[in-house]
Amino acid sequence: MPFIDCANIACGFHASDPQIMRRTVALARQHDVRIGAHPAYPDLVGFGRRSMACSPAEVENMLLYQIGALDGICRAEGTQVRYVKPHGALYNDMMRQPQLLRAVMTAVKAYSASLPLMLMSTRDNSESQAMAAEIGITLWFEVFADRAYDAAGMLVSRNLPGAVHHDAETVADQALRLAKGEALTASDGSALILQADTLCVHGDNAGSIAAVQRIRQALQALPA
Repeated sequence: MPFIDCANIACGFHASDPQIMRRTVALARQHDVRIGAHPAYPDLVGFGRRSMACSPAEVENMLLYQIGALDGICRAEGTQVRYVKPHGALYNDMMRQPQLLRAVMTAVKAYSASLPLMLMSTRDNSESQAMAAEIGITLWFEVFADRAYDAAGMLVSRNLPGAVHHDAETVADQALRLAKGEALTASDGSALILQADTLCVHGDNAGSIAAVQRIRQALQALPA
């Protein structure tokens, strides 16, 4: 926690429970880390990484439920939810299904129009930017230090070799490239430049702590 700026906190649907949520919120507050609601499909067994046949209305309601649950715990700890970032399969599905993305944006707007929505930065963000402007919410475009990308700027499936970077130096190098606006090499060999507002390292990656420490060192070494 001391090495990060934002923490995406699970809201009970894919992981966590009220006790873990409160401990995590308290830890984030202790280290002055911004708290993000991390809603997902109701899939504890699959850790939210399996797509589910949910309607847009169901997605909207499950987001409102999960954001509200975490925000209640935050208020009890003297803090608040600062942004929303969907998890796993829901995060990926909304990038491919405009009706789900609209449901997610609508839920965020309904809960609080001041909450930014964090979503995947791709080669072309124009459609999501236009939808967010229409609905009236702010977007934070997210890039990933520990994942491989395809030519469209989407994440390579975890089922494919090389989709997840585990080596701390590899993760730190990709993070630095993204932060500096430099091109990555996509899975087809093409150059890929992504808009980067936030940088993600997955907490369930075995090398994540070493990676974020190395990233913090590298970013602090950049010229002001």
